[in-house]
Amino acid sequence: MADVAAKERKILVAVDESEESSYALSWCIENIITGNSNDTLILLYSIPPRAVYSTLDGTGEKDHPEGYLFSSDILATMERYSSEVAQCVMEKAKRACQALNGIKVETIVEHGDARDVICQAAEKLQVNLLVMGSHGYGVIKRAFLGSVSNHCAQNVKCPVLIVKKPKTDGRSK
Repeated sequence: MADVAAKERKILVAVDESEESSYALSWCIENIITGNSNDTLILLYSIPPRAVYSTLDGTGEKDHPEGYLFSSDILATMERYSSEVAQCVMEKAKRACQALNGIKVETIVEHGDARDVICQAAEKLQVNLLVMGSHGYGVIKRAFLGSVSNHCAQNVKCPVLIVKKPKTDGRSK
């Protein structure tokens, strides 16, 4: 039993700007992380890819008569905004981890579809556990949007813990 406590674990927690993600991180800190200073908690945020837009908007320029939907200034602003959101999410996640004494906390921000980014990171880092929140979409939304957690559970090689935030019924107790 002592060997289990001394074993180094890498725990990957996928974070985003949702309440479900924050709850999953808090739940992981309270229920998974122990005083074992050999644990490493890796916080991963995926910056979503930019939507693909047609280059034909009719505005045209001398060098590009076909026109562009967005100017380079707007694209740079969109990129800056995405980076600022990522920074805010990671700062919030790191604050949640401040009470963890002796636990290594690493942060990773990647660009790409969350499904692919999470699966690739779990594989590359050879993590022992992947923790992620569930948005709790119904059948219809899940059919259209897909489920990141379901995709990851089906495709990563390590155990996956999907933390579902309890629903509040609105009544006071």
